[in-house]
Amino acid sequence: MGKINFGKLDVDKIKEKKKSELQIATDQIQDRIKETNQLIVELGEYTNNLNEKIEELQAQFDAIRNVKSGEKQICEEVKQIRENWVTQVRKIKKEYEQMKINNVGVGVAGVGAGVAVASMGPTFAMGVATTFGVASTGAAISSLSGAAASSAALAWLGGGALAAGGGGIAAGEVLLAMAGPVGWGIAAGAAVVCVGVLWKKKSDYKNLERIFLDIALRDLKKYELAIVELHERITKIIDETDKIKDAIGDVKTFGLDYNSMTETQQYTLGAYVNLMNSSAQLLVNPIIALKEKYTQEDYNEYALWDGKKIKDNPYKRYKNQIIFLSNLFYDVEINANEKKMLCNSLKKNEKMLEAMKIKKEEMNDNLVDVVSETLYYQKELENNS
Repeated sequence: MGKINFGKLDVDKIKEKKKSELQIATDQIQDRIKETNQLIVELGEYTNNLNEKIEELQAQFDAIRNVKSGEKQICEEVKQIRENWVTQVRKIKKEYEQMKINNVGVGVAGVGAGVAVASMGPTFAMGVATTFGVASTGAAISSLSGAAASSAALAWLGGGALAAGGGGIAAGEVLLAMAGPVGWGIAAGAAVVCVGVLWKKKSDYKNLERIFLDIALRDLKKYELAIVELHERITKIIDETDKIKDAIGDVKTFGLDYNSMTETQQYTLGAYVNLMNSSAQLLVNPIIALKEKYTQEDYNEYALWDGKKIKDNPYKRYKNQIIFLSNLFYDVEINANEKKMLCNSLKKNEKMLEAMKIKKEEMNDNLVDVVSETLYYQKELENNS
């Protein structure tokens, strides 16, 4: 794999095409999105192979009599991990099918998104389940449900209407709408890809260009880290799958009675149980670089910290919008003048307001102040931890 320069822009390329740094950065983000999506599909193929081999080794283990209770317990835990992962994969597949139906006849951008849905094979659902992680309950490990994970992945990681050849404001609208409120943590960064059309007035775009360049460079680094992490996960899964294949052949020679095995065989069988356990974790542990930076749990902590204010504050109604905007602007410095311009610019974007399910008059300084405050609180927690 070639060398990655985090957040570094090709100056010669900028001069050659006479594009702004922001335009170059958003082009690079789209390239990284496509590469990330391809790796998620590849990840799904390898997780499928790994899951099948773990299941085969488990079946051999279950057939052995008189196995120690501790090893049996680990094996049962591995079964639960796999079942949770399979459950999440099925949920995502179901949402894919529903999205195919929902995207019929919704315009050019919707058709683009529909093509993305139709083109995703079953292994993509497996890749998405692993990418976003699966908790011990079988639910998605982050605040994303199976529906949100699948729609956000299709609209953003899958390229959606953007990958289908543009679509302007419609592309941004469909992208946000497909992700839905709980998926906005993932969809937030996609707004910067459409920044040239989402902000209608050229003066707004120019004044806010620095903010969105910071967002673009932040997300560019995130995708590059995700690409490295996905490659590493795939390599690890291939290695673990090969080890389990060897274990399957080995265990066949041990017989079906634990008490009749040699001490070496018993020890080796225990090692294979631990191998199954570590391998199963590769199915459900999320890709860290793609996790939401600001979650519903973060917002809940903020609400507890300033409980009275949140309780009496009408903006508690806009929790999902606050989470979306917090993900969009985390780690980005915005001064008072820029905050005012940003708020005015957001007000003027009817399509984005519609996708966020918020009225023009509700997108005001107070809401932006709440976003700034909750991000400040989160940063203070991080600094003190």
